[in-house]
Amino acid sequence: MADVKMDAEMLAFANDVAESIRQAKRGEFAAVHTPEMIAGYKARGRPVGTRKADTKQAVTVRYSPDVLEAFKATGPGWQARMNDALREWLGQHSPASV
Repeated sequence: MADVKMDAEMLAFANDVAESIRQAKRGEFAAVHTPEMIAGYKARGRPVGTRKADTKQAVTVRYSPDVLEAFKATGPGWQARMNDALREWLGQHSPASV
């Protein structure tokens, strides 16, 4: 680097980089992640087998404004109440007969 001309800011940056490299070589700031260590890390997400079997499915559906307004007016949880109402209807009716 002796024959490269640098301004004071660039020289300070180069010195900082060099010091960072020395620190990493001493193991002060650089952590080496071996495959064995990585395998031991806790995986993100739900643990295997904890997902409910009866999870709900996201769908796009259109309702009449008055029906939607009536359910929304019941407050938080209106989607679950709509699901319960549909389930109750299915218990009393045969979808094939509709």
